[in-house]
Amino acid sequence: MVVEVGYAQAWDLEACAPWRPMSVEDARARDAAGLAYVVVYREPGREAPLEVRLVSWWDHYVGLWIYDAQGRRTYELDMRLLDDPSRLLRRYSVGWYYTDPEMAEFDKACPRITVDLLPDGRGRRTEERQGQGGGSYSTSPRLRDDERWMARPAFGEWPLLSAQVHGLTEPPAFESTEVAEAAEPGDGDAPATSWRPPRPAQPGPINELFRPGVRVTDGYHPEMTVVEPRRVGTLRIPSGLLAVSGPDIDHGDGPRITVPVPPGEYVLDEARVRFRYQCEWRDAEVTTTQPTAVRLLVSETPAATWEMALGPDDDPRLFIEQQIAGFDTDSATGCFADAGSWDPLLALFERGLIRGNSDLDGYEDIDEGSMFMQRTRDEASGGELMSFATTGDGTYPVWVGRCEAGEVTGVVVLVEAMPELLPEQDATSIDAAV
Repeated sequence: MVVEVGYAQAWDLEACAPWRPMSVEDARARDAAGLAYVVVYREPGREAPLEVRLVSWWDHYVGLWIYDAQGRRTYELDMRLLDDPSRLLRRYSVGWYYTDPEMAEFDKACPRITVDLLPDGRGRRTEERQGQGGGSYSTSPRLRDDERWMARPAFGEWPLLSAQVHGLTEPPAFESTEVAEAAEPGDGDAPATSWRPPRPAQPGPINELFRPGVRVTDGYHPEMTVVEPRRVGTLRIPSGLLAVSGPDIDHGDGPRITVPVPPGEYVLDEARVRFRYQCEWRDAEVTTTQPTAVRLLVSETPAATWEMALGPDDDPRLFIEQQIAGFDTDSATGCFADAGSWDPLLALFERGLIRGNSDLDGYEDIDEGSMFMQRTRDEASGGELMSFATTGDGTYPVWVGRCEAGEVTGVVVLVEAMPELLPEQDATSIDAAV
């Protein structure tokens, strides 16, 4: 069987077509430079590709899409280049098993199997069934080392990884498709629907959550207005290392997230939004105010950038699309604390909260209608801990704001999902509304 091989700068997922095809020589140069490019494998006379591979060594990433005869993506494989340059980790895969030739791509009724692997041997296989019985169940995949890892082929020596899926029993003969006229570099941007390497969760408009008058929506309430942040108190960090963690999790190795800050005392506040909603039990429309985030304010200088804080075991090279890192909680609780006094602060927190010793020296309950709930203070160091409520259990990212000079200006934890900004109202529309 003959398989045609073509190269391009990008692959348009929506159009199922390459963008800006290129020659083999140009693709080889991009590969050597670590720049992204795609490889398209086609069978002559078949409209849909057999498979498409996206390579971006700069992102430590190689991705693979397999297509069926109907042009539906049936398998996704995410491979990562880590410390050993000779092999790739089969980091993440999803297989869709269409039960009908007419079933739409990614139909909700389509069964699928997801395999999530880490380089230390851990992993999870999740099978999602549809139809009668439905549901999903997860197991730990028992895979050999050669099933977790793949030898890294040299440029132009990749096999057709989907050969077995397409029923090929003999190695195919590859033929390069030549490019009649290559587009000039910089000739426009790739389409918004182009395939790109996975990105971890992004911060969103955090600054705007603390800017009164900004209009947002959470998808459920059509319009919410940011009001003045509530200043709750201060927190002392004499060690110069801020801890952000869940105080209810076993911390044998210390707090999950730490952020260096200048030693000092910092303001704690809450971002809040006000909105109207129909209250069923009152049978009336009411106005309420709810918090969206908590913040340790290091500086009044506005943050120019926001970044997700990482724990000691977090490796950005392994992050899949929209993955988060952060602290875990099983009791809907997080805390800001002085990392240098972590152990005594946590011990006081547990004694005061769990054992009910609210009269302990160095422990106090906060009763101000705030998300912040308890404070503990280590008398020896002066370091403090302040706990706050989240809206549920799970993992919460910690966002670190930095000014243009790179210095930390604030540390924020969202207690709700990041809302979406609404367009600003101009004076005409505001006057009309009034």
